[in-house]
Amino acid sequence: MHYRNREVEQVRAKIAYDCDVLVIGGGIVGLSTAYAISRAAPGTRVTVLEKEPGPARHQTGRNSGVIHSGVYYRPGSLKARYAVRGAAEMVKFCAEYGIAHAVTGKLIVATDRAELPRLHGLVQRGRENGIPVRELGASQIAEYEPEVRGLAAIHVGTTGICDFSGVARQLAEASGAEIRYGAQAVRVDRRPGLGVAVRTATGDVVRGRVLVNCAGLYCDEIARLTGDEPGVRIVPFRGEYYELARPHLVRGLVYPVPDPAFPFLGVHLTRGVDGGVHVGPNAVPALAREGYDWGTVRLGELRSALAWPGSWHIARRHWRYGAGELRRSLSKGAFTQAVRRLLPAVTEADLLPTAAGVRAQAVLRDGTLVDDFLIREGARAVHVLNAPSPAATASLPIGREVARRALAVLERA
Repeated sequence: MHYRNREVEQVRAKIAYDCDVLVIGGGIVGLSTAYAISRAAPGTRVTVLEKEPGPARHQTGRNSGVIHSGVYYRPGSLKARYAVRGAAEMVKFCAEYGIAHAVTGKLIVATDRAELPRLHGLVQRGRENGIPVRELGASQIAEYEPEVRGLAAIHVGTTGICDFSGVARQLAEASGAEIRYGAQAVRVDRRPGLGVAVRTATGDVVRGRVLVNCAGLYCDEIARLTGDEPGVRIVPFRGEYYELARPHLVRGLVYPVPDPAFPFLGVHLTRGVDGGVHVGPNAVPALAREGYDWGTVRLGELRSALAWPGSWHIARRHWRYGAGELRRSLSKGAFTQAVRRLLPAVTEADLLPTAAGVRAQAVLRDGTLVDDFLIREGARAVHVLNAPSPAATASLPIGREVARRALAVLERA
């Protein structure tokens, strides 16, 4: 053995590793990864660091709770493949562990003639993705939703709802991993020949052989702390929701026809597992990565977003769309008007403010919104750099893919 290699082996042998795989991020993707590792390679020691006092406090716990069918996503993309597969697996997982869920189906409704070609395009896309889709005329919409109006619609039967926070808690329990809550990663020391050491805000140091970055809203920052340039920046978009005071107006899930230029699905109506109906979200730039209202501003994070050229490209390219979203954020009347396109009976008084969410959207330098899941590898590291919706739906197959990569890196280590 070469002297240098022998020296490295001697140093490695003296290191007291806390785990084999060190996961940063206790959302549904990080916990699914830990769960998948324990099943693929029993005995592999996994530690998950989560800065909050419990799991799923951000994207996972603040979404609309929809198990997406995969009808929207480009055939062959990771989103399409993992959403279709993940939807079926999520229903099975919830049934196995007694987690609240239901397969409700949903309507996607065209309210303007200009939307009809896009609606027909979704029919074709759904069929290419292997999803059963039923086309409806205006009069047939009432079979599913008596209060909804539109020119045409499609019914997607495999869409459902569930308690994703409950799923995350079950994944944490079933993974067998050591979950450390209140453990915010503030420094990463990676030495390709030795492993990775992460210092937390409390001063603890956790050592692992391989790092998995599932930090969601902060995934690009963790990548840079590790020494890898992600090539993207997370630009946070806040989605604001209302709760419907008259939930009997909506039986299930009702969506508009989405604009293909954006990864956002538009303001929709979602009857959740608790029986309440959520209305939203819109999509406005957040002034902090965890900026759940206009009053939350973190200047360092805001400066970082504004310094990224992609942010300015988005603003120039899509200012009209952004202005409309901003108007609906600042004006309840404008938001109500958007809802009334689908549900004419709704009034301003029917909309009660509820908790907002923030989407971690990866943006390229040229302003392109990354429209697929993005997973990249570095030395001793795997980074999940874009996993917004439908990541909760697709979390089980995403977790297996990240686990596969992490175990391959571990084998080479």
